[in-house]
Amino acid sequence: MIAGGLGRAAVGARLAAPRPGLDGTARKDHTAAMLPLAHMADQVLRTADARDKTALSRRNAGLWQAARDAGAVPEIGTAAPPDRPARPAAPALLDPRDVPRRKPGSPAGRIAILHAVAHIELNAVDLHWDIIARFADTPLPIGFFDDWVRAADEESKHFNLIADCLADMGSHYGALSAHAGMWRAAEDTAQDLMGRLAVVPMVLEARGLDVTPGMIEVFRRAGDAPGCARAVAAMEVIYAEEVHHVAYGSKWFHYLCGRHEMDPKPAFHALVARYFHGPLKPPFNEEKRAEAGLPPDFYWPLAT
Repeated sequence: MIAGGLGRAAVGARLAAPRPGLDGTARKDHTAAMLPLAHMADQVLRTADARDKTALSRRNAGLWQAARDAGAVPEIGTAAPPDRPARPAAPALLDPRDVPRRKPGSPAGRIAILHAVAHIELNAVDLHWDIIARFADTPLPIGFFDDWVRAADEESKHFNLIADCLADMGSHYGALSAHAGMWRAAEDTAQDLMGRLAVVPMVLEARGLDVTPGMIEVFRRAGDAPGCARAVAAMEVIYAEEVHHVAYGSKWFHYLCGRHEMDPKPAFHALVARYFHGPLKPPFNEEKRAEAGLPPDFYWPLAT
């Protein structure tokens, strides 16, 4: 295991007392009522209802971000996250080969696209909180946790945007079946932080940069059809913010390579070959991938 040499020690410390503000008065201790971050992550992972999960995710992210904005360094703590996150009773989860395919230009096809995106976004909420909870005892800079809390918050917003679009079209998350394999990357990399970074943000989320422009165009071509203008706006937000999530993966992957004196490119290739279970599929959005810190020689050698 390439990342097997990472130590497992608790990081972060609760502030002993409020620090003075600019006027010399005591500044409010934003950590006083907070659970450790790993506990807050575990709470989200154990919440089944999709709207409840995203609401709790945004609440916990807001607490963390408020404390950080105030200059606090809240406690990270440790957790024992579930092997699989709690999920709602619907949608039914099927093998990818058994998920029905619909014509994207039809109303049913557009609903199917949005349902698939909602499923991806809900999984992403869990993936980002899981990397916090599962690797909380790995010594890492506080910025690592800042980045993934921000990403989890944005993924929660993305799910809600798409769920609202589905409601505009007379549907909802859970109305259709969904892909059962989305959590496999988390299970496969549960003991390998570098593997997790390589496969989840740098492969799976980078794939979103490739395919989202085409999905936006499907809804743009639908013109005034119910919910389509809102879907375009929602997916444009997602497209812009997903670049950050891929960039976080690349940043921290390169950080860990530097810590362990590893060449990032061959390390990435080895980890993707180990954990991804298939070739990468072009066409690639080279501009957005470059913006996120992924040069072509990282992914083209792994393509079909």
